Amino acid sequence: MDDLAQFKQTFFAECEELLGDLEGHLMALQSGEGDNGTLNAVFRAIHSIKGGAGAFGFDRLVAFAHIFETVLDLMRDGRLEPTPDSVLIVLHCADILSDLVKAAQTGAELPPDHESEGRKSLIEMAASIGVDADPRAADAALAALDAQLAGGSLDEEPAAPAAAAEPEAEPEPEAAPAAPAKAPLLKYLVKFEPRDALYQRANEPLILIRELRELGGFIARADADAVPAIDQIQPEGAYIKWEFDIETDRGESAIRDVFEFVLDDCLLEITCLNPPAAAAAAAPKAEAPKAEAPKAEAPKPAAAAAPAKAEAPKAEAAPKAGAAKAETGGAAGGGAAAGGDAKQVRSIRVDLDRVDKLVNMVGELVITHAMIAQQTEHLHADQHPELANGLAELSHHIRDLQESVMAMRAQPVKSVFARLPRLVRELAMMTNKKIRLDMSGENTEIDKTVIEQLGDPLTHMIRNSCDHGIESPEDRTAAGKSPEGVIHVSADQRGGRIVIEITDDGRGINRDKVMKKAIEKKLVAPDAVLSNEEIDNLIFLPGFSTADTVSNISGRGVGMDVVRQNIQSLGGRVHIQSRPGQGSSFILTLPLTLAVLDGMVLKVGVQSYILPLANIVESLRPEPDQINIVANQGELLRIRGEYVPLVYLHRIFKVPMGIDDPTKALVIIVELEDGGKMGLVVDEIVGQQQVVIKSLEENFDPIRGVGAATILGNGRVSLILDVAGIKHIAEHEPRGARPRLAAPAA
Repeated sequence: MDDLAQFKQTFFAECEELLGDLEGHLMALQSGEGDNGTLNAVFRAIHSIKGGAGAFGFDRLVAFAHIFETVLDLMRDGRLEPTPDSVLIVLHCADILSDLVKAAQTGAELPPDHESEGRKSLIEMAASIGVDADPRAADAALAALDAQLAGGSLDEEPAAPAAAAEPEAEPEPEAAPAAPAKAPLLKYLVKFEPRDALYQRANEPLILIRELRELGGFIARADADAVPAIDQIQPEGAYIKWEFDIETDRGESAIRDVFEFVLDDCLLEITCLNPPAAAAAAAPKAEAPKAEAPKAEAPKPAAAAAPAKAEAPKAEAAPKAGAAKAETGGAAGGGAAAGGDAKQVRSIRVDLDRVDKLVNMVGELVITHAMIAQQTEHLHADQHPELANGLAELSHHIRDLQESVMAMRAQPVKSVFARLPRLVRELAMMTNKKIRLDMSGENTEIDKTVIEQLGDPLTHMIRNSCDHGIESPEDRTAAGKSPEGVIHVSADQRGGRIVIEITDDGRGINRDKVMKKAIEKKLVAPDAVLSNEEIDNLIFLPGFSTADTVSNISGRGVGMDVVRQNIQSLGGRVHIQSRPGQGSSFILTLPLTLAVLDGMVLKVGVQSYILPLANIVESLRPEPDQINIVANQGELLRIRGEYVPLVYLHRIFKVPMGIDDPTKALVIIVELEDGGKMGLVVDEIVGQQQVVIKSLEENFDPIRGVGAATILGNGRVSLILDVAGIKHIAEHEPRGARPRLAAPAA
């Protein structure tokens, strides 16, 4: 059972990758950038999901994927045109398929009619060209096929292929001139023996036979000698072998392509009965009736044909040898036939839990190294040079090891960005706007844990830009802009953080309307005086929305609030830049990883704390004339014309023996989420250190003002500060209202 669970886990991981690629290919088709190769990639994705689902008995998933696959097969054959409307239906069906995969993975029960609309649309698409994609029709076709096989053969329609089935017949004189214009017709004998796995993966020989019949002249023979008594038949057993006589001008590769998806699940032998050399030598025989040579010379072409016929068995040896390879090697034979230059796979699939365990082990190694370094601080390097050099070398190697392990968890953000084009396209249709999405930096890598939680914030911000930012084509034209609005999403790595920016060229934030709504909802006092930056940040308040009506896009006031909460939970920040009439930019700053961080070790009374370097702007020891006291409220630090509120960490965390005089302590200026600043008063700065993040939620309980914990070199636990939480505590101290933390410049 454990082995089966492991295989299922691998299957669902592959499904996630296939569905991600699938949406990208479908978006390319809808935008007109796709080609037949794109359609083939879409078909392969659905077929692979269907095959795996069949192996694990996910019948509902298999049934829907079967109809889906049938329609895609019609598209890649050119019988069904991939118009924007039909691709839109396929996109919707891809969503349904994704839901069915998730339901199979979690064991959840979807409503019985969840896929009914998609199934109906697919069947109607196929019916528009006279094809019945209903599985019940396929069952009837299989029954008809069985009836024909009972007669011993399956012949093509009695049209032109009937002539192709008799290649030995004497050609009529008027047919001869057409021969040079075509590639020579080659006759193949194909032996096909399915294994049980072929049926277990929900493959159907009927589909293969249908594709083979389209290649040219075709005769099928079934060997049913291995079929047991009816009470011994297994539903997914493979008892029937097949032989096909095919005459085609498309070559062996076209036949092998038909079996592309089942090469691992069958024995396949393809033998050319009249190789190209023999076919070319036989060509004069066809032209003999045209020649007006004396009758005595007429036999010469036939004589010339005889040696070619004698050599035919020798020529057959090569195809048979190749067929033997295909039979024993399965997919390897297919790969050789495709070109023989298959590259060795250079990647493996590793469970994320194993990588996380490796990350934790490296973290413990970092802590142990810090302990050893601290225990040997009293030793002089000149007295113990080998020990000093060894520790320095060990530190270097641990740093490299840590970066390598972190890189194993890193993934390109394109896995999240890939969902955005479709979202923008659908929102543009819903709002009757013209919107173009540009993206850059998709290959920027970030920790997988961060990527998993980045989808919702990006979705909300894109919806906000489409609904509130981009104007209607009429309004844009009246404002002298292009009727088409542009949203640009970019990702860039800056230092130890990643910056994601969502910019639109819309109307910008209407600050008067935002302020009015905030006062109406009693989120801001009527007499409050706020800066432009503070007004912009009001859109992140819970329940806030400027939409006049509630729609399925916006209006409930839960979007941007979710953005800030999610980004803050990742240790990131959100910043807004808006220009009325020109557009807005939402800037997300996120850590590259949630496993380690570079921090500053601070001494506060008898305690040590870690402050993330990403929050620090500068540190200083102020002069007495820089401190301004606000009666019964607190102290402000005046620095370069700006007033920054001071927060004493030993008061926040009730730590004894902390320094109360900021002129004798140190003030660290930190940047807040809203772009404001705050001064943290500490006793001293011990130094900079890279620390391993340990979650408080997993090991203890959440503490406001503390984001996580770590272990220092002396073995003691040190808390990692959360600047946003400290700000909240400072604003809600019992002493009363605190000065506004984002105080405007003087």
